[in-house]
Amino acid sequence: MTGVCKNWSTWLKKTRFSYMTQEQVQQTINWLNSIKDAVINIADIKDGQKIADFGCGSGLLGFGVLEKFEDRVEIIFSDKFEDCLDECKKILNELKIKSNVKFLQSDITKINLKKEYLDTAMTRSVLVHVPDKQKAFSELFRILKKGGCYCAFEPIISQNTRYYELLAPDSVSDYFEFKKAEKEFMENPLDPLVNFSAQSLDDNLYEAGFYDVTVNINKVTSKYSPNKDAIKNWFTLPPAPGQKTVKERFLDYFEEKKVDNFIAEVQNALSDKEVTISSDTALIKAIK
Repeated sequence: MTGVCKNWSTWLKKTRFSYMTQEQVQQTINWLNSIKDAVINIADIKDGQKIADFGCGSGLLGFGVLEKFEDRVEIIFSDKFEDCLDECKKILNELKIKSNVKFLQSDITKINLKKEYLDTAMTRSVLVHVPDKQKAFSELFRILKKGGCYCAFEPIISQNTRYYELLAPDSVSDYFEFKKAEKEFMENPLDPLVNFSAQSLDDNLYEAGFYDVTVNINKVTSKYSPNKDAIKNWFTLPPAPGQKTVKERFLDYFEEKKVDNFIAEVQNALSDKEVTISSDTALIKAIK
């Protein structure tokens, strides 16, 4: 397993954006801010409520709530990784914010909060790291008050553009072998990154007990011309700590020499040529 990504805070701040140009980084930051605003807006938060940002990471949603409501709500930053909570604490100390902020180190499938404690639970790109989505939704249902709201943004990675879709069959060796392998690991029911769809999220939420569920899908399409280094990073940077890189996924099927040759051929085929990448994202709201 690659050693590039040592922990979540490092990945969130560095690895996640390391293959991007400065322009792409700024576009991504603008996109993240739009996600923050969308999730907070549908949450319909009121003064005096208890809010939690689960899997808070670098605290995008939690800090968004603080920016809008200041100390008029109680906000909990929760993550299973201590380094992420430490990063949020550091930012809060720099901002000199102390009141009505709590921290909770907890796995989203076993939340250390009492029943019916929260008014609003929020997540952003968390379910892609949870193998058992149903267990997570059941826990979120348990800790929400009657009438409480769960709001989330989630990328539906199983619907992302595949590498073989960007390539002409005659542009790389063994095209159909690599296509078959990619289809298999992008549809692996044991892989939390890809083992769900918009419909399965909807089904899971209703099964957990939520009665009013909305899963709105937005297809995001972007065009750009990657250079050889960017294409190499597609294959060699981890999608998250503890997750295999795309190269490592192909190594489950082929010898390293063959995979390295494939990556080099993809670089030659796509470098400095405009490609179109699309992905589905879900904006989720569910009421208990």
